[in-house]
Amino acid sequence: MPQNGIHAIVGVVSRKWMPNKEWLLLGVVLGNMFPDLDNVVVAYATLFKHMTTEQAAEIYHRTFTHSIFTIIVLVALFYLASAVTKNMTWRNFGQGFGAGILMHMLLDLVIWFNGVELFWPIRYELNFWGWFVVPAWLKIFLDTGEFLAFGLYCLYLGSLARQYKTDTDSLSLLSVFAYVELGLFVLFTVLFFVSTKGIYHTIFGALYLLSMFYAIGVTFRVRRTLEKV
Repeated sequence: MPQNGIHAIVGVVSRKWMPNKEWLLLGVVLGNMFPDLDNVVVAYATLFKHMTTEQAAEIYHRTFTHSIFTIIVLVALFYLASAVTKNMTWRNFGQGFGAGILMHMLLDLVIWFNGVELFWPIRYELNFWGWFVVPAWLKIFLDTGEFLAFGLYCLYLGSLARQYKTDTDSLSLLSVFAYVELGLFVLFTVLFFVSTKGIYHTIFGALYLLSMFYAIGVTFRVRRTLEKV
């Protein structure tokens, strides 16, 4: 914990503590999901730099996308876009996006078992769980739980869309994606308990990245629902 889908759910739930500004919540949710896009770099390093996934993750994961300096740069860019276009929506989105990244970082620190390089490129890792050794069985559930979390997130979005009667054209997509993700969770949990090595680990990584991109796309697609929350 927490998986990317959990970060997204936390972003939506946080609406009750924020002002009602256009695209602010959309920024918060996407900002919560954004930091784990560093897994694309991890995948690239694994495939083309002859690293193991663990080595690549050690170097690239929870680094540049989990940095205070990245938040500052991205928020500044959205403020600039808002000034140039004279559209306050981009400013609201930037505020939410920065807040979402910060929420992701703090949640990782509190309930994840690895450190975060909060001030990358300064290579200092803050880790509240350095003393804890993750059991093999728990690591399997943490990995495959990514699919479970994406499934729960899409079921949650679907329930909100039905509640507010918005984005009804996306309900079938949300349902199909949710149940596919739940099926992948069961499938890969069984496979990982059967064997700790195999080509399906590579397939797992590819499907995880595809799932994350799809979840980000779905989030933007149902932005009308998020505006109603």
